[in-house]
Amino acid sequence: MIIHAADGHCAVISSKNKTAMYQALLNRLAVEMTKILFLIIALLIATALPAGAADRIVSIFNWSDHIDPSILEDFTRETGVKVIYDTFDTSDELERRMLAGSAGYDLIVPSAAALQRLIQADALQPLNRQRLANAVNLWPEIDRRLKRFDPDNAHAVNYLWMTAGVAFNTTKTRDRFGKPLTNWDQLLRPEAIKKFSDCGVTLPDRSEAMMALALSSLKIDPNAKNPDQLRRAADLLSSLRRYIKKYNSDGDLNLLALGESCLAVAWSGDALLARARARELGAETEIAFVAPSDGTLLSLDNLAIPRNAPHLNEAYMFIDYLLRPDIAARNVKATNFSSGVLSARQFMDPSLANDPVIFPPQETLARMFILSAADQSSEKLIDKLWSSVKTGR
Repeated sequence: MIIHAADGHCAVISSKNKTAMYQALLNRLAVEMTKILFLIIALLIATALPAGAADRIVSIFNWSDHIDPSILEDFTRETGVKVIYDTFDTSDELERRMLAGSAGYDLIVPSAAALQRLIQADALQPLNRQRLANAVNLWPEIDRRLKRFDPDNAHAVNYLWMTAGVAFNTTKTRDRFGKPLTNWDQLLRPEAIKKFSDCGVTLPDRSEAMMALALSSLKIDPNAKNPDQLRRAADLLSSLRRYIKKYNSDGDLNLLALGESCLAVAWSGDALLARARARELGAETEIAFVAPSDGTLLSLDNLAIPRNAPHLNEAYMFIDYLLRPDIAARNVKATNFSSGVLSARQFMDPSLANDPVIFPPQETLARMFILSAADQSSEKLIDKLWSSVKTGR
């Protein structure tokens, strides 16, 4: 065989060389075809994947300071799923966002009453517990309480829970009151609050919670929506106004930690954080907390998936991760709130696992109540009455 080269010279290729040349061409063609085949397969797989699978993202909307931040990093390290984490400060903020559209969130953390309203608005999708291997770790008592707001526990699992009570400066309270604080009757009365007015009393700016506590102290159902009963509760709270130093934002106990107030109605976890903050500052302030024995408010914060969550598989993965006892224990340590995972206590330091502020005894827990969702007219009345309590108008 003769081949003419570009420079005009000729070359003779033997039959043996010709066979080798053809084989090389065939090998090269096979390599290129293999590359094309792999490209086609990759494209087919990519188009067959469900939406969002290639992103490996989970987008979460939670309360501020309601997680150990290192857990987010560890989840990504273990699963490869990136976490987008946004926070809100009020239940109203969460509900407005969800009712206007979930803004792409895969997982939210509503309170029991907010959960109830979102279920009624069909803003959440049913939760398949079969996809949550760690759901076996849930605390039956807390799960039972949640069922009142989420029939058959069909839409949520509990994440963290807390109790309302009294946080106080032990020295100043002993000097002014002379005996332990044990119930709301001792506190939510003008003659009692007056004794603390010189050292500062703060109440949370939470209309429904404060009205419920006032109703309870009057021996009225804390979930009562009767206008006359609500006005009685508002009258009681109004009688305290002259002795209140500040109606603070939820969780803000800086005045107590700094020694600028001596008594506060607060959530259990916030009280413990204030105690830790006071110790860090070296203040000569010892803060204690009591959940009144005559019954108090129990608040449940829960994990739920919005109706149109774009990354459903990742949402289930993250919920299951939070229900692991060792992970739940880390969240309790970071937040000072209780966990819906009962076996988390096995992974805690005994001082934390046996703290009655975080894990109240059963007899105390049995007397606690949870707020149900108010209808629109009752909600408006409660907000109006609370505004009058704070302003005197």
